Amino acid sequence: MLTLVSLTAAVVWGLVAAGRTLLLPRSRLLAQGVHRALGTASLGFLALHIAVKVAEGHAHVLNALLPFTRTPAGASALIGFGAVAGYLMVLAAATGALRSAFAGRGRASERWRALHACAYPAWCLALVHGLKAGRAPSGWVTTGYALCLAAVAAALLARAFLPHVLRARLRARTAGPPPPPPPQPPASPYSDSSPSDSAPPYGRHALHPVPAPPASHGRSRP
Repeated sequence: MLTLVSLTAAVVWGLVAAGRTLLLPRSRLLAQGVHRALGTASLGFLALHIAVKVAEGHAHVLNALLPFTRTPAGASALIGFGAVAGYLMVLAAATGALRSAFAGRGRASERWRALHACAYPAWCLALVHGLKAGRAPSGWVTTGYALCLAAVAAALLARAFLPHVLRARLRARTAGPPPPPPPQPPASPYSDSSPSDSAPPYGRHALHPVPAPPASHGRSRP
């Protein structure tokens, strides 16, 4: 149980430390330190778990060294899941300790991320191993496993969606409110904007047009 809890906390803090949008650079360094400390604690609890199980006779030493070998009948796969999870935890911890060797861009960084992501399948296998490999778990153990599952799911959702929400809010703040429309010039009191000005002359003037002035014949007087 302690191994799973510390591994769960390491996974959650790793997700938090990897989010550049969520934390400031100084906070990210602190989160990475907590992540590494929890990863080291999970390896210590894993070694203690293996030693106790071997000392009590619940498993053979080969069960931890060679997965799926010399296990009780009906539980070979489940105990083998725990051994594979232990190897993946060691691989994730080793890549975390050698992060500076993979620093940079390109394929080296991608390989480091792929190797360090072994912590996720290790956590899944450890969850199944802890619930099904041994005796039937009590209520508080099942509750603890459910809380570990909820914590990792919440961290994954926050890592996936929270940066997009924060970026959208940041764009809305930087954009500001839309500019007001330009002011309209005041209407002149002498202008008549009634529809009758633009309408065709269907009134009195249309029925009785104004006659044109008569044309003068001959020379006009001065």
